[in-house]
Amino acid sequence: MFGFLKSKDSQRSSADPASTEGVAAVAEVQKSSWTSRLKAGLSRTRAQLGGQLAGVFSRGKIDDELLEDLESTLLMADCGVEATQWLLDELQARVKRDKLETPAQLQGALADLLIQLLEPLEQPLDFTTHKPFIAMIAGVNGSGKTTSIGKLARHIQSAGGTVLLAAGDTFRAAAREQLQIWGERNGVAVIAQESGDPAAVMFDAVNAARARDIDVVLADTAGRLPTQLHLMEEIAKVKRVIQKADPSGPHEVLLVLDANIGQNAIAQVKAFDKAIGVTGLIVTKLDGTAKGGVLAAIARQCPKPVRFIGVGEAVDDLQPFTAREFVDALLDNDPR
Repeated sequence: MFGFLKSKDSQRSSADPASTEGVAAVAEVQKSSWTSRLKAGLSRTRAQLGGQLAGVFSRGKIDDELLEDLESTLLMADCGVEATQWLLDELQARVKRDKLETPAQLQGALADLLIQLLEPLEQPLDFTTHKPFIAMIAGVNGSGKTTSIGKLARHIQSAGGTVLLAAGDTFRAAAREQLQIWGERNGVAVIAQESGDPAAVMFDAVNAARARDIDVVLADTAGRLPTQLHLMEEIAKVKRVIQKADPSGPHEVLLVLDANIGQNAIAQVKAFDKAIGVTGLIVTKLDGTAKGGVLAAIARQCPKPVRFIGVGEAVDDLQPFTAREFVDALLDNDPR
């Protein structure tokens, strides 16, 4: 995915004549493992949404009552008014165009439309466009921001990239300590200061990455509520300082969203986008909510690339977003 130049370890493995088959086998196992974890992680949403849908689609025919119940189900899953209305309009159009007669046919059409709605958000992040590639990570406290940075660092390392972490959340001491723990786990350097200006930390981190020939800088920023305008301005200042250290940066501005907050995610995306220009999303804690439909709401109201989703606490439980995998896991469909 990342396309980094091969690391020494990968160069050694490529000398093994069985390495191609071995890598393919490992990749297949990893994909299967992730699919299983994704399906398990979305079990709460599936129980809520899938259970309701099972009742809706068990009817004998497609009628106005079925469509009304389907509308309520989608709204309860936090799909949002705009996405729900779009889905219903498209479903009704397909019923007429394709002469759908049974609720089972309608259910298949719904799965296809959800994939169609979410696929534009499926844009893998390319860390190879610059070196060092500077990713600025923002989000409110409690969203899983710092943990996501640690998991993302591991993900980049697994693709052969080198990483440096910048502990720019100087407002909350625990955040710096938490990031340093992740640095130790992953064996990567963390640029931090006991106190001081977070922007200065970023400036030092970018220069350190350049000096050490690091591929990616993951820059943590202090958690902020969208309503704290003066504090949001501090994050904007951090971005400006990064641009001073590297005029082309930051190359990605990631917003971490807690899926449990439902429709409040829309307000967060809009507020952070206005302040710092969000270029991608990491949606965490999808395993802790019964309302995973928020991705549909994002797709209609503030479409930003969903770079990664998280469905658990394990280091591998943060993976690139794939629309079809997500919908299949959400609706308990067989992969197609």
